[in-house]
Amino acid sequence: MNSTKKTMLCVAMAVAAATGANAQNRSGYFLDNYSYNYQMNPAMGREGHGEFGFPGLGSLNLGVNSNVGLNTFLHQLPDGRMATFLHPDVSTEDAMSRFKNRMRLGVDVRENIIHVGFKGLGGYNHVSINAVAGAQVRLPKSIFSFLKEGIENKTYDIGRIDAQADAYAEIALNHSHDMGKILPGLRVGGSFKFLVGVGNVDINMDRADLELGTDAWRATTNGVAKVSLKGFDWKLNDDGQVDDVDMDNISGPNGYGMAIDLGATYEWKDFTFALAFNDLGFINWQHTVKAGTNGAHTFDSNNYILDPADIDASWDQMKDDLTDLYDLRPEGDAGNRVRALAATMNLSVEYALPMYKNLTFGFLNTTRMAHRFAWTDFRLSANLTPVKWIGLNVNYGVGTFGDHFGWMLNLAPKGFNIYFGMEHTLGKLAKQYVPKNLNAQLSFGLNFPF
Repeated sequence: MNSTKKTMLCVAMAVAAATGANAQNRSGYFLDNYSYNYQMNPAMGREGHGEFGFPGLGSLNLGVNSNVGLNTFLHQLPDGRMATFLHPDVSTEDAMSRFKNRMRLGVDVRENIIHVGFKGLGGYNHVSINAVAGAQVRLPKSIFSFLKEGIENKTYDIGRIDAQADAYAEIALNHSHDMGKILPGLRVGGSFKFLVGVGNVDINMDRADLELGTDAWRATTNGVAKVSLKGFDWKLNDDGQVDDVDMDNISGPNGYGMAIDLGATYEWKDFTFALAFNDLGFINWQHTVKAGTNGAHTFDSNNYILDPADIDASWDQMKDDLTDLYDLRPEGDAGNRVRALAATMNLSVEYALPMYKNLTFGFLNTTRMAHRFAWTDFRLSANLTPVKWIGLNVNYGVGTFGDHFGWMLNLAPKGFNIYFGMEHTLGKLAKQYVPKNLNAQLSFGLNFPF
């Protein structure tokens, strides 16, 4: 496989990012002494002291989301050894039963560079600079059926491979305000964000129909790749096909945009209701290069002849031809393109025990409205604040990426505030101490009151 195909496949399967993806620890959503729940609902401002975050470590969130795990690909053989689903001793029925029809993998990163919170303007304010990136890709089950079954079936539809990538910085100004004079118990908030885009990748291989025969095969494909990265370009082979990528001249920002967050909370008796819409905005990406198949592309191969005595060699020869499945050719500079961020809705209700207000129970629904990469999550939480400077949360959630257990411990004694937790706690490990489940999310932060 040539370097371009390797690069494209690695990007698509490992680090292709969802537009506007950003990791936030929902385990801290209901904790009163958690400094960053305003990033999920801008009305959740603090009424106490001011604070500032340790530069670069005020809030660090790293997450991986997937609806498959390593146990999807690894099987235990009768003799106890571990093998991939391609092993001949693993039946096709058993192998394919573990795959989802649409498999998804995502990686999210959100790092707080600067964070300052303070009272003023009749409410509470936050000023922050954050680095945001994320990853998500969708793959059809039929790709793995094709790899496992080979010529057992004559036709395969292995299209609809989608991937997107974003990386940008945001300068955010947040204000929350108590509206008790108008409606007791109501608090509203908003954030304005100025966005500086670093890069965006959008890959959409929406068609790949394979017809297999004993001595030849044919593929009809259609796909396009767009890269918005200053200084990026394609490298071509002698036939004018995209053969590699040129990243030697990458430099500087490549887009600008803006977004807003809007939120409200309402306290009624022992209940607190909240609703927020985040990342309502866009980035205008500048330098964009495009490559595609220029419509449907038909590829024929007769480079192999099936030899029943050596199926493996025949299959290997056919797989070599897959590198030419997508005949990507440059389509010039696509200029500027405006891409909306993936808006997120957070809807919640919290109940405080009347006999012990320091213990509350919460329900939170988070829905990412990202067109091809939308997802949703429902989460139940128990939140305990036995004393003002200790906050503890445990929660259980279900959603697009399966079920998961999360927790957070937030310590805020005099002089500093430190928290750590996981929104997706690592589950069972294989014998090689590799997690079978690919869902994991880790958060850490260090802040100082003043």
